[in-house]
Amino acid sequence: MFTTFFTSLKKAEIPVSMKEYLTLLEAVKQGVANYSIDDFYFLSRATLVKDERHIDRFDQVFGYCFQGLEALDDLFGAEIPDDWLRAMAELNLSEEEKARIEALGGWDALMETLKKRLEEQKGRHQGGNKWIGTAGRSPFGAYGYNPEGVRMGQHEGRNRSAVKVWDRRDFRNLDDTVEIGIRNMKVALRKLRRFAREGVETELDLDGTISSTARNGGLLDIRMVPERRNAINVLIFFDVGGSMDPYVRVTEELFSAARSEFKHLEYFYFHNCPYETMWKDNRRRHIERVPTWEVLHTFPENYKCIMVGDASMSPYEITVAGGSVEHMNPEPGAQWIQRIRSHFHRCVWLNPTDPKYWGYTRSIEMVSELMEERMYPLTISGLEDAIRELKS
Repeated sequence: MFTTFFTSLKKAEIPVSMKEYLTLLEAVKQGVANYSIDDFYFLSRATLVKDERHIDRFDQVFGYCFQGLEALDDLFGAEIPDDWLRAMAELNLSEEEKARIEALGGWDALMETLKKRLEEQKGRHQGGNKWIGTAGRSPFGAYGYNPEGVRMGQHEGRNRSAVKVWDRRDFRNLDDTVEIGIRNMKVALRKLRRFAREGVETELDLDGTISSTARNGGLLDIRMVPERRNAINVLIFFDVGGSMDPYVRVTEELFSAARSEFKHLEYFYFHNCPYETMWKDNRRRHIERVPTWEVLHTFPENYKCIMVGDASMSPYEITVAGGSVEHMNPEPGAQWIQRIRSHFHRCVWLNPTDPKYWGYTRSIEMVSELMEERMYPLTISGLEDAIRELKS
């Protein structure tokens, strides 16, 4: 187990030495990690990572090597406490939050059933189809399958069909310094540019100077003009986290290309579906949010709006008040999508999912309908189609 971890770090070009590896083993042997995966993560990171630039790659390797382990006694050489592996199975909603839940019959039934399960269940369950547990077909739990469920105590989704996720998750900001692998993405974005001369006159107008000097009987008459700039204003909304994790690379490439091509570029993040708030920094998204109404009032209708996301979520998130996987939203996501689309004269949705799978996900079809079929694949050809729509 540890050997695989060590070799994987080497393959990821993280400079780890044999001495550091042996130090980690000794610390684990002495019980420093204390049977906690969080403690073990920070212990191994402190022992093996010497440069902050390698932390992100370390996180990816750590997740690859240790995520979803069934038996961790081999890891620590002792029996793991049962409650450490037990999935979180408590629903803590305030009376105010409960009063705000206005949903369809299926949502109400799901929440009522969850409440009964919590009252009846006395212990941990594995592989079943009724109780709150793991690796089963119950609507409630982790690492299993149910077309409409409440994910509880699971690191990330597998089937992407959970109605609620009772976990706090932290996302990473997109890196706008990533080098573009396919230069055509920049070329496609350039087609959206529209140049104009605005502002202070700082450049010599050679043709104007010659013409004015000629009309002035040969006496030099210098003419100046404002710098020629791209006058297009672009606003991008990025879906981040969850089912978008596999598409981080291509999304970062789009972000980098847009940053280099547009002087007037603004961006915000959302998760799954736009709701009443958005944020600029994923590391502080729980404490620093911007009301979506404020965004719409700040940026005028002439901004070109681009929404980027896989649109893969529970339909409840789109159609039901309180259907968000992370909070009790007072209004359904569909209403916010319509408001955004109506505010901006030109608005498109870029979807990194392969278009051949769109028809198999009801939420993608719903978002496409809300966008009046202005959903395009996040490919070079799809980007070119989206640019034509934004320019029309």
